[in-house]
Amino acid sequence: MAVQPAGKDFERVKKASGDGERAQRPRERSGERSGERSGERPRERSGEAAAGLPPVVLVTGPTAGGKSRLALDLAEAFGGSVINADALQVYRELEILTARPGAAALARAPHRLYGVLPAGEACSAGRWQALALAEIEAAREAGRLPIVAGGTGLYLQALERGLSAIPEIAEEIRTAVRRRHRELGGTAFHAALAARDPQAGARLRPSDSQRLMRAWEVLEATGRSLFDWQRDSPQAPPYRFLRLALMPPREALYAACDRRFLEMLEAGALAEVERLLALGLDPGLPAMKAVGVAELGAHLAGEIALEEAVARAQQATRRYAKRQYTWLRGQGAGARLFDAQYSESLKAEIFNIICDFVLTPSG
Repeated sequence: MAVQPAGKDFERVKKASGDGERAQRPRERSGERSGERSGERPRERSGEAAAGLPPVVLVTGPTAGGKSRLALDLAEAFGGSVINADALQVYRELEILTARPGAAALARAPHRLYGVLPAGEACSAGRWQALALAEIEAAREAGRLPIVAGGTGLYLQALERGLSAIPEIAEEIRTAVRRRHRELGGTAFHAALAARDPQAGARLRPSDSQRLMRAWEVLEATGRSLFDWQRDSPQAPPYRFLRLALMPPREALYAACDRRFLEMLEAGALAEVERLLALGLDPGLPAMKAVGVAELGAHLAGEIALEEAVARAQQATRRYAKRQYTWLRGQGAGARLFDAQYSESLKAEIFNIICDFVLTPSG
């Protein structure tokens, strides 16, 4: 079923764009695309091959940049469904610490893949991709525009360009690998992996815990290096994608990160961490590595004062935002970058771009 853009904002922008000059376009980034160091290597569909395919909007950027607000405004204006692409917002126990959309946002537009998995499970890029593709198709069948929003770059790349067909890894293998990493530590685990898989040893750092464990579990389950699997050519999903990236100035972004963590604390983040820790989960699970869990957990254990826990969590958030920022800047051509946090002043410019994308098939 074709997507039917709707809403007064859409009608206003459509009229303005037809009667006058369009808003100035954001610049498109060019450059080499950095190779993924974890998971399956995504492959990109050419622009010509994407011509005529159904549209999907991707909203990305570093944490605290305004992705959720932009996705919600787009969903209201264009009759869309917001589909989560944040690796931690999938966990139901992490509502506050991951700034998951609240009840007011959920009432304004459909939101999918938020809080759908227990913290005791690990969500891989492959698993998320399968869930996201199902939600994209469900949105299309309902006549809604799929709007995928989140800052997990590997997830978004996997969606855009497909994944190598690595078999599903048994949970007992995943558990054993996490236990081994915890017992050995990052440096020794890296050395042991390098002895078995020189490619992985050369391309991964000892600090890349999730990537190291992924490489080990793939080797253990398939007998083949993750990087051999990556050389296979996957089939890109049958959609055309528009990627919007909110990239605010770093100082403004870091200030927003600090403010938001204080807001999380006021909203009950400390009690949320206490409930999570009470589950007694494997500390190697992705949910247990969410920013704020270790810091607030240390306070709950009586190891540090709350003020110190907050300062550490804010610093960890800023570092996470910096890594996202740097990674997103390094991703190749095609992204529409906005060097600002999302605000009303950007709305008309972005909506014009969406109008063109939805109403004018590429090619």
